[in-house]
Amino acid sequence: MTAATGAAAPDRSTFRVLFAGTPETAVPSLDALVDAGFTVAAVLTRPDAPVGRKRTLTPSPVAARAAELGLPVLHADRLSGEAGREVLDRIAALDLDAAAVVAYGALVPAAGLAVPRHGWVNLHFSLLPAYRGAAPVQHAVIAGEPVTGACVFRLEEGLDTGPVFSRLTRDLAPGETAGAVLADLARSGAALLAQTLAGLQDGTAVAEPQSGEPSLAPKLGQQDGRIDPARPAAEVAARINGTTPEPGAWALLALGDPDAETADAAPAGTDGAVRVKLLGAVAEDPALPDGPGGTAAIDAADAADAAGTPGASARRAGTLVRGRRTVHVRCADGAVRLDRVQPAGKKAMAAADWARGLPAGARFLTGMEAER
Repeated sequence: MTAATGAAAPDRSTFRVLFAGTPETAVPSLDALVDAGFTVAAVLTRPDAPVGRKRTLTPSPVAARAAELGLPVLHADRLSGEAGREVLDRIAALDLDAAAVVAYGALVPAAGLAVPRHGWVNLHFSLLPAYRGAAPVQHAVIAGEPVTGACVFRLEEGLDTGPVFSRLTRDLAPGETAGAVLADLARSGAALLAQTLAGLQDGTAVAEPQSGEPSLAPKLGQQDGRIDPARPAAEVAARINGTTPEPGAWALLALGDPDAETADAAPAGTDGAVRVKLLGAVAEDPALPDGPGGTAAIDAADAADAAGTPGASARRAGTLVRGRRTVHVRCADGAVRLDRVQPAGKKAMAAADWARGLPAGARFLTGMEAER
Protein backbone atom coordinates (compact mmCIF):
# COMPACT_ATOMS: atom_id res chain seq x y z
CA MET A 1 0.00 0.00 0.00
CA THR A 2 1.15 3.57 -0.64
CA ALA A 3 0.96 5.91 2.35
CA ALA A 4 -0.81 8.67 0.42
CA THR A 5 -3.61 6.74 -1.26
CA GLY A 6 -3.75 3.32 0.32
CA ALA A 7 -3.48 1.81 -3.18
CA ALA A 8 -1.28 -1.19 -3.77
CA ALA A 9 2.17 -0.36 -5.13
CA PRO A 10 2.62 -1.44 -8.75
CA ASP A 11 4.16 -4.85 -9.23
CA ARG A 12 7.25 -3.97 -11.27
CA SER A 13 8.04 -7.64 -11.83
CA THR A 14 5.21 -7.87 -14.37
CA PHE A 15 7.03 -5.40 -16.63
CA ARG A 16 9.48 -7.31 -18.83
CA VAL A 17 12.54 -5.39 -20.00
CA LEU A 18 15.50 -6.06 -22.27
CA PHE A 19 18.63 -4.21 -21.13
CA ALA A 20 21.19 -3.32 -23.82
CA GLY A 21 24.56 -1.95 -22.76
CA THR A 22 28.27 -2.67 -22.88
CA PRO A 23 30.73 -0.50 -20.86
CA GLU A 24 31.13 0.12 -17.15
CA THR A 25 29.02 3.26 -17.57
CA ALA A 26 25.97 1.08 -18.23
CA VAL A 27 26.33 -1.17 -15.18
CA PRO A 28 24.60 1.20 -12.68
CA SER A 29 21.53 1.27 -14.93
CA LEU A 30 21.32 -2.52 -15.06
CA ASP A 31 21.57 -2.62 -11.28
CA ALA A 32 18.90 0.08 -10.96
CA LEU A 33 16.40 -1.87 -13.06
CA VAL A 34 16.99 -5.04 -11.07
CA ASP A 35 16.76 -3.15 -7.76
CA ALA A 36 13.50 -1.50 -8.87
CA GLY A 37 11.98 -4.94 -9.33
CA PHE A 38 11.60 -5.03 -13.12
CA THR A 39 11.98 -8.41 -14.78
CA VAL A 40 15.11 -8.14 -16.91
CA ALA A 41 14.26 -10.84 -19.43
CA ALA A 42 17.71 -10.69 -21.05
CA VAL A 43 20.79 -8.52 -21.41
CA LEU A 44 22.10 -7.56 -24.85
CA THR A 45 25.77 -6.63 -25.04
CA ARG A 46 28.67 -6.66 -27.46
CA PRO A 47 30.83 -9.80 -27.79
CA ASP A 48 33.90 -10.47 -25.66
CA ALA A 49 36.81 -8.27 -26.72
CA PRO A 50 40.61 -8.55 -26.39
CA VAL A 51 41.93 -6.60 -23.39
CA GLY A 52 45.43 -5.79 -22.13
CA ARG A 53 48.85 -6.47 -23.54
CA LYS A 54 48.11 -10.18 -23.88
CA ARG A 55 44.86 -9.36 -25.73
CA THR A 56 42.87 -11.74 -23.55
CA LEU A 57 39.24 -12.13 -24.63
CA THR A 58 37.21 -10.52 -21.85
CA PRO A 59 33.44 -10.11 -21.32
CA SER A 60 32.10 -6.58 -21.35
CA PRO A 61 31.45 -5.03 -17.91
CA VAL A 62 27.71 -5.40 -18.53
CA ALA A 63 28.09 -9.07 -19.49
CA ALA A 64 30.14 -9.70 -16.35
CA ARG A 65 27.55 -8.01 -14.15
CA ALA A 66 24.69 -9.87 -15.84
CA ALA A 67 26.45 -13.16 -15.11
CA GLU A 68 26.75 -12.18 -11.45
CA LEU A 69 23.03 -11.42 -11.38
CA GLY A 70 22.15 -14.69 -13.11
CA LEU A 71 20.61 -12.97 -16.13
CA PRO A 72 20.60 -14.47 -19.64
CA VAL A 73 22.99 -12.68 -22.02
CA LEU A 74 22.72 -12.13 -25.78
CA HIS A 75 25.87 -11.11 -27.65
CA ALA A 76 25.80 -9.08 -30.87
CA ASP A 77 28.14 -6.49 -32.34
CA ARG A 78 25.37 -5.34 -34.69
CA LEU A 79 21.66 -5.96 -35.17
CA SER A 80 21.73 -5.83 -38.96
CA GLY A 81 22.49 -8.60 -41.43
CA GLU A 82 21.64 -12.27 -41.00
CA ALA A 83 23.30 -12.58 -37.58
CA GLY A 84 21.50 -9.46 -36.38
CA ARG A 85 18.14 -10.77 -37.56
CA GLU A 86 18.69 -13.96 -35.60
CA VAL A 87 19.31 -11.91 -32.45
CA LEU A 88 16.20 -9.80 -33.13
CA ASP A 89 14.16 -13.00 -33.50
CA ARG A 90 15.39 -14.12 -30.08
CA ILE A 91 14.50 -10.70 -28.65
CA ALA A 92 11.01 -10.89 -30.18
CA ALA A 93 10.45 -14.21 -28.42
CA LEU A 94 11.01 -12.60 -25.00
CA ASP A 95 7.53 -10.97 -24.93
CA LEU A 96 8.98 -7.59 -23.90
CA ASP A 97 7.20 -4.56 -22.54
CA ALA A 98 10.21 -2.29 -23.19
CA ALA A 99 13.90 -2.25 -24.01
CA ALA A 100 16.35 0.06 -22.24
CA VAL A 101 19.64 1.11 -23.85
CA VAL A 102 22.73 2.59 -22.20
CA ALA A 103 25.83 2.80 -24.40
CA TYR A 104 25.20 -0.49 -26.18
CA GLY A 105 27.36 0.51 -29.15
CA ALA A 106 25.25 -0.47 -32.17
CA LEU A 107 22.21 0.92 -33.97
CA VAL A 108 18.80 -0.70 -33.60
CA PRO A 109 17.07 -1.14 -36.99
CA ALA A 110 13.43 -0.24 -37.53
CA ALA A 111 12.40 -3.89 -37.36
CA GLY A 112 13.87 -4.11 -33.87
CA LEU A 113 12.39 -0.83 -32.64
CA ALA A 114 8.89 -2.18 -33.15
CA VAL A 115 9.38 -5.33 -31.07
CA PRO A 116 8.71 -4.21 -27.43
CA ARG A 117 5.19 -2.99 -26.66
CA HIS A 118 6.48 0.36 -25.36
CA GLY A 119 9.46 0.57 -27.71
CA TRP A 120 13.08 1.27 -26.78
CA VAL A 121 14.25 4.01 -24.43
CA ASN A 122 17.81 5.30 -24.32
CA LEU A 123 19.74 6.97 -21.49
CA HIS A 124 21.99 9.57 -23.14
CA PHE A 125 24.56 11.63 -21.25
CA SER A 126 23.80 15.12 -22.54
CA LEU A 127 20.99 17.65 -22.59
CA LEU A 128 19.55 16.79 -25.97
CA PRO A 129 19.53 17.99 -28.68
CA ALA A 130 23.04 19.10 -27.67
CA TYR A 131 25.85 16.60 -28.19
CA ARG A 132 24.16 13.81 -30.07
CA GLY A 133 26.56 10.94 -30.63
CA ALA A 134 29.04 8.60 -28.99
CA ALA A 135 31.04 11.03 -26.81
CA PRO A 136 28.68 13.66 -25.35
CA VAL A 137 30.41 14.19 -22.01
CA GLN A 138 33.87 14.50 -23.54
CA HIS A 139 32.68 17.11 -26.03
CA ALA A 140 30.79 19.08 -23.37
CA VAL A 141 33.89 19.30 -21.16
CA ILE A 142 36.14 20.22 -24.09
CA ALA A 143 33.71 22.97 -25.07
CA GLY A 144 33.84 24.42 -21.56
CA GLU A 145 30.12 24.02 -20.93
CA PRO A 146 29.07 25.19 -17.46
CA VAL A 147 26.23 22.66 -17.24
CA THR A 148 25.54 19.21 -18.63
CA GLY A 149 23.14 16.40 -17.80
CA ALA A 150 21.37 13.29 -19.03
CA CYS A 151 18.16 12.47 -20.89
CA VAL A 152 15.99 9.42 -21.32
CA PHE A 153 14.40 9.48 -24.77
CA ARG A 154 12.48 7.21 -27.09
CA LEU A 155 14.82 5.52 -29.54
CA GLU A 156 14.06 6.00 -33.23
CA GLU A 157 16.00 5.57 -36.46
CA GLY A 158 17.70 8.98 -36.31
CA LEU A 159 20.86 9.56 -34.24
CA ASP A 160 19.62 10.50 -30.74
CA THR A 161 16.68 12.41 -32.24
CA GLY A 162 13.73 10.87 -30.39
CA PRO A 163 11.36 12.67 -28.01
CA VAL A 164 12.55 13.06 -24.43
CA PHE A 165 10.76 11.54 -21.43
CA SER A 166 12.91 12.94 -18.63
CA ARG A 167 16.14 14.80 -17.97
CA LEU A 168 18.47 15.92 -15.21
CA THR A 169 21.17 18.59 -15.04
CA ARG A 170 24.43 19.06 -13.15
CA ASP A 171 27.07 21.76 -13.03
CA LEU A 172 30.54 21.16 -14.46
CA ALA A 173 33.21 22.24 -11.98
CA PRO A 174 36.69 23.45 -13.01
CA GLY A 175 39.12 20.56 -13.15
CA GLU A 176 36.48 17.81 -13.47
CA THR A 177 37.49 15.17 -15.97
CA ALA A 178 35.09 13.62 -18.45
CA GLY A 179 35.61 10.29 -16.69
CA ALA A 180 34.50 11.68 -13.33
CA VAL A 181 31.49 13.45 -14.84
CA LEU A 182 30.45 10.35 -16.78
CA ALA A 183 30.69 8.15 -13.68
CA ASP A 184 28.48 10.58 -11.77
CA LEU A 185 25.92 10.80 -14.59
CA ALA A 186 25.92 7.01 -14.88
CA ARG A 187 24.74 6.80 -11.26
CA SER A 188 22.16 9.60 -11.37
CA GLY A 189 21.02 8.64 -14.86
CA ALA A 190 20.37 5.07 -13.73
CA ALA A 191 17.70 6.30 -11.33
CA LEU A 192 16.22 8.47 -14.09
CA LEU A 193 15.99 5.46 -16.40
CA ALA A 194 14.25 3.34 -13.76
CA GLN A 195 11.77 6.17 -13.09
CA THR A 196 11.02 6.48 -16.80
CA LEU A 197 10.33 2.76 -17.16
CA ALA A 198 8.04 2.95 -14.14
CA GLY A 199 6.19 5.77 -15.89
CA LEU A 200 5.81 3.64 -19.01
CA GLN A 201 4.36 0.82 -16.93
CA ASP A 202 2.02 3.17 -15.07
CA GLY A 203 0.97 5.07 -18.19
CA THR A 204 2.25 8.39 -16.83
CA ALA A 205 5.37 8.84 -18.98
CA VAL A 206 5.10 11.60 -21.57
CA ALA A 207 7.74 12.24 -24.23
CA GLU A 208 8.28 15.76 -25.57
CA PRO A 209 9.95 16.51 -28.93
CA GLN A 210 13.49 17.83 -28.70
CA SER A 211 13.80 21.59 -29.13
CA GLY A 212 16.80 23.83 -29.70
CA GLU A 213 19.87 23.76 -31.90
CA PRO A 214 21.36 20.26 -32.22
CA SER A 215 25.08 19.56 -32.05
CA LEU A 216 27.12 16.41 -32.61
CA ALA A 217 29.56 14.55 -30.37
CA PRO A 218 31.38 11.96 -32.48
CA LYS A 219 33.77 9.45 -31.00
CA LEU A 220 37.18 10.94 -30.21
CA GLY A 221 40.49 9.58 -31.49
CA GLN A 222 44.06 9.73 -30.24
CA GLN A 223 44.83 13.00 -32.03
CA ASP A 224 41.89 14.67 -30.28
CA GLY A 225 43.85 14.29 -27.04
CA ARG A 226 46.93 16.12 -28.32
CA ILE A 227 47.59 19.23 -26.22
CA ASP A 228 48.99 22.45 -27.69
CA PRO A 229 50.20 24.84 -24.95
CA ALA A 230 50.12 27.72 -27.45
CA ARG A 231 46.33 27.76 -27.05
CA PRO A 232 44.53 29.77 -24.31
CA ALA A 233 44.81 28.25 -20.83
CA ALA A 234 41.08 27.63 -20.41
CA GLU A 235 40.99 25.79 -23.73
CA VAL A 236 44.05 23.70 -22.86
CA ALA A 237 42.64 22.68 -19.46
CA ALA A 238 39.27 21.84 -21.00
CA ARG A 239 40.85 19.57 -23.61
CA ILE A 240 42.99 17.81 -21.01
CA ASN A 241 39.96 17.18 -18.80
CA GLY A 242 37.64 16.34 -21.69
CA THR A 243 39.91 13.61 -23.03
CA THR A 244 40.68 12.05 -19.63
CA PRO A 245 40.65 9.10 -19.34
CA GLU A 246 39.66 8.37 -22.95
CA PRO A 247 41.12 8.75 -25.51
CA GLY A 248 43.78 10.31 -23.26
CA ALA A 249 45.36 13.79 -23.20
CA TRP A 250 49.04 13.98 -24.12
CA ALA A 251 51.79 16.39 -25.03
CA LEU A 252 55.36 16.13 -26.29
CA LEU A 253 58.04 17.04 -23.76
CA ALA A 254 61.37 18.34 -25.09
CA LEU A 255 64.01 17.53 -22.48
CA GLY A 256 66.48 20.11 -23.77
CA ASP A 257 70.02 20.51 -22.49
CA PRO A 258 70.49 19.12 -18.94
CA ASP A 259 72.96 21.96 -18.25
CA ALA A 260 70.67 24.68 -19.61
CA GLU A 261 69.58 27.57 -17.42
CA THR A 262 66.66 28.75 -19.53
CA ALA A 263 63.75 27.23 -21.36
CA ASP A 264 65.15 28.58 -24.63
CA ALA A 265 67.58 25.64 -24.61
CA ALA A 266 64.73 23.22 -25.25
CA PRO A 267 64.82 22.42 -28.98
CA ALA A 268 61.92 22.71 -31.38
CA GLY A 269 60.84 19.63 -33.32
CA THR A 270 60.19 16.14 -32.06
CA ASP A 271 63.79 14.86 -31.99
CA GLY A 272 64.37 13.57 -28.47
CA ALA A 273 60.87 14.57 -27.34
CA VAL A 274 58.90 12.15 -25.18
CA ARG A 275 55.16 11.73 -24.87
CA VAL A 276 53.60 12.49 -21.50
CA LYS A 277 49.99 11.69 -20.64
CA LEU A 278 48.20 14.49 -18.75
CA LEU A 279 45.53 13.31 -16.30
CA GLY A 280 43.72 16.49 -15.28
CA ALA A 281 44.32 20.23 -15.14
CA VAL A 282 42.95 23.58 -13.97
CA ALA A 283 43.52 26.92 -15.67
CA GLU A 284 44.92 29.38 -13.12
CA ASP A 285 47.65 31.92 -12.35
CA PRO A 286 50.97 30.15 -11.68
CA ALA A 287 51.97 32.87 -9.19
CA LEU A 288 49.25 31.82 -6.74
CA PRO A 289 50.44 30.73 -3.27
CA ASP A 290 51.69 27.16 -3.35
CA GLY A 291 49.84 25.86 -0.32
CA PRO A 292 50.69 26.81 3.29
CA GLY A 293 53.90 28.70 3.61
CA GLY A 294 54.15 31.02 0.67
CA THR A 295 54.42 31.54 -3.06
CA ALA A 296 55.55 28.91 -5.53
CA ALA A 297 59.24 28.74 -6.25
CA ILE A 298 59.63 29.46 -9.96
CA ASP A 299 61.85 27.79 -12.54
CA ALA A 300 64.98 29.61 -13.63
CA ALA A 301 63.23 30.00 -16.97
CA ASP A 302 60.59 32.20 -15.30
CA ALA A 303 62.84 34.14 -12.94
CA ALA A 304 63.09 37.18 -15.19
CA ASP A 305 59.34 37.36 -15.60
CA ALA A 306 58.72 36.94 -11.86
CA ALA A 307 61.05 39.85 -11.16
CA GLY A 308 59.36 42.03 -13.75
CA THR A 309 62.37 41.89 -16.07
CA PRO A 310 61.65 41.63 -19.81
CA GLY A 311 62.36 38.16 -21.16
CA ALA A 312 60.70 36.12 -23.87
CA SER A 313 61.57 32.71 -22.42
CA ALA A 314 59.61 33.31 -19.22
CA ARG A 315 56.38 33.69 -21.18
CA ARG A 316 57.10 31.00 -23.75
CA ALA A 317 54.19 28.62 -24.24
CA GLY A 318 55.04 25.18 -22.91
CA THR A 319 57.40 26.43 -20.20
CA LEU A 320 57.08 24.56 -16.91
CA VAL A 321 56.56 26.70 -13.81
CA ARG A 322 57.61 24.48 -10.92
CA GLY A 323 56.52 25.10 -7.36
CA ARG A 324 57.10 23.21 -4.14
CA ARG A 325 53.82 21.34 -4.51
CA THR A 326 52.63 22.30 -7.99
CA VAL A 327 53.66 22.46 -11.61
CA HIS A 328 52.09 24.78 -14.16
CA VAL A 329 52.44 24.93 -17.93
CA ARG A 330 52.55 28.32 -19.61
CA CYS A 331 49.88 28.82 -22.26
CA ALA A 332 48.95 31.62 -24.66
CA ASP A 333 47.26 33.69 -21.96
CA GLY A 334 48.19 32.24 -18.59
CA ALA A 335 48.85 28.73 -17.40
CA VAL A 336 47.31 25.42 -16.43
CA ARG A 337 48.12 23.58 -13.22
CA LEU A 338 48.67 19.90 -13.89
CA ASP A 339 47.13 17.39 -11.50
CA ARG A 340 48.67 14.03 -12.39
CA VAL A 341 50.79 12.85 -15.29
CA GLN A 342 51.90 9.53 -16.72
CA PRO A 343 55.24 9.46 -18.54
CA ALA A 344 55.59 6.90 -21.31
CA GLY A 345 56.18 3.43 -19.87
CA LYS A 346 55.63 4.52 -16.27
CA LYS A 347 52.81 4.68 -13.75
CA ALA A 348 50.72 7.77 -13.11
CA MET A 349 52.11 10.14 -10.51
CA ALA A 350 51.57 13.59 -9.01
CA ALA A 351 52.67 16.22 -11.51
CA ALA A 352 54.85 18.05 -8.97
CA ASP A 353 56.76 14.84 -8.14
CA TRP A 354 57.31 14.18 -11.83
CA ALA A 355 58.56 17.70 -12.53
CA ARG A 356 61.24 17.52 -9.83
CA GLY A 357 63.13 14.94 -11.86
CA LEU A 358 63.22 16.96 -15.08
CA PRO A 359 66.33 18.75 -16.34
CA ALA A 360 66.36 22.54 -16.56
CA GLY A 361 65.00 23.60 -19.91
CA ALA A 362 62.48 20.78 -20.22
CA ARG A 363 59.26 22.11 -21.73
CA PHE A 364 56.21 21.00 -23.68
CA LEU A 365 56.30 21.62 -27.42
CA THR A 366 53.62 23.72 -29.06
CA GLY A 367 51.75 22.32 -32.02
CA MET A 368 53.80 24.35 -34.51
CA GLU A 369 57.10 23.29 -32.94
CA ALA A 370 56.14 19.63 -32.96
CA GLU A 371 55.40 19.78 -36.69
CA ARG A 372 58.78 21.22 -37.69
